Parts: sequence; C-alpha cells; structure tokens
Amino acid sequence: MAAKLVVIYPKPADSIVFERAYTEEHAPMVTPETMPGIRKFVQLKVVGTPDGSEPKYARIAELHFDSIADLQAAAAGQAAAAAVAHAHEISTGGAPLILVCEESSKSF
Repeated sequence: MAAKLVVIYPKPADSIVFERAYTEEHAPMVTPETMPGIRKFVQLKVVGTPDGSEPKYARIAELHFDSIADLQAAAAGQAAAAAVAHAHEISTGGAPLILVCEESSKSF
C-alpha cells in the first residue's frame, strides 16, 4: 500500500522569512538522492480557509513512497534527520506536525 509522510507547518512568526527558508533551503533538501525511494514531493501553500478565517497553518508537505517500508528506510537516513531538524528550525510558529500515512484513493 502506498505511504506518505505529511508535514504540517503552523503559521510562522514571520511569513516572509519562513517562505524564503522553506523554498530556498528546506524544499531543496528533499530529492531522490537524499530520500531514496521517494516517488513524489507535493508542496502546498495554505492560502485560506472555507469560512474566510485566518489559517492556522502555512504549509503542508507530502512525501510519497510506494510503501511504509520504503518511507521508513528513507526516514532512517542522515539526510532525513537533517531535514527534520531543519523543519523544526524554520517552523517559528510551533513544532511542525509530522505524520506517517497509508494512502488509498479513488479517481473520478
């Protein structure tokens, strides 16, 4: 079953500084060379909420793998440890929420 690592970043203290750090430093840390077995890297920028209230989150990242075993193997590497440490460093609105998920989907 497909798996993904989901990282949810709280709204930062300074959005401009966070966006620069995320796009220029953090996102480039996620590559097939640094995360063996990764199939897709989805980066979402939170721009609003359905009711128009201020979003509590700034970014969501999804790292897609073929299996939980592949995800765990990539997560065990030094590059993954560095990426997690960096995620915590740039997440000035609080610690990022990191989830390991099994994926099922339905196309319409």
